[in-house]
Amino acid sequence: MRVGASALLLEKVPPPRLADLAAEHSATILFTAPAGYRSMLAAGRAPQLARLRRCVSAGEHLPRTVYEDVLRRTGIRVIDGIGSTEMVHIFIASADDDIRPGATGRPVPGYQAAVLDEHGDPVPDGAAGRPAVRGPTGCRYLDDPRQSTYVRDGWNLTGDVFVRDAEGYYWFQARHDDIIISAGYKIAGPEVEEVLLTHAGVREAAVVGAPDPVRGTVVKAFVVLDEALSGDERMAGELRELVRATIAGYKCPRQIEFVSMLPHTSTGKVQRGVLRELGTALPTG
Repeated sequence: MRVGASALLLEKVPPPRLADLAAEHSATILFTAPAGYRSMLAAGRAPQLARLRRCVSAGEHLPRTVYEDVLRRTGIRVIDGIGSTEMVHIFIASADDDIRPGATGRPVPGYQAAVLDEHGDPVPDGAAGRPAVRGPTGCRYLDDPRQSTYVRDGWNLTGDVFVRDAEGYYWFQARHDDIIISAGYKIAGPEVEEVLLTHAGVREAAVVGAPDPVRGTVVKAFVVLDEALSGDERMAGELRELVRATIAGYKCPRQIEFVSMLPHTSTGKVQRGVLRELGTALPTG
């Protein structure tokens, strides 16, 4: 509105159709979640995406594999960003030559950010903690206890876990409630998901904790494969070996369930809460 641009607002449109409509209406900038871009590419919509000037990803972390796939097939560098309903704006992002694939980015001009420990003190670069932001936008909860947990000492706490590097780039680790504690180890589900997504036959993956009588919780992966592949024990073993060869062995999924689709919100976020409930209902082993 500020620059006089027009916007095409769509509701409940499948990602492939979203790409088609963007091309039909000569849109130049597209906003959607990472799962949307992956679905568009899988459906052969790279030519439609290539007509765009900008692609922006938000809603959840943009895996490096998705970024690189879009770049390779369209020539577009997807802008990743994190914002929140309470801040009404993206506050960490990077574009063009400032992008570091896999990193969310650096604070947007006008915003300040920090990574804090559980006491509200800054942690050193390279250490994981809770991101805190402040800037020119925001709203408050009225007569709602969430206000006291979201805003502390003038900072807005997003509920994520991030690491800041020496260059000031913020690297997403997980949502705070997506950290899996298994046999005393802390495991970030998105790290395991990114490894699974490097497999050529994996279309989508989501990792959550499932109850276990010995370890308390085990890593469980819900995986959507390409239609031509079979979700059998051989494939499960192949995926486990991929994880073990890439990251620490204790992060390897002890349970892998192959599903036809993952549950998503209307904005394209994977509903990990739904998957956690499924993990609780299913037997462990």
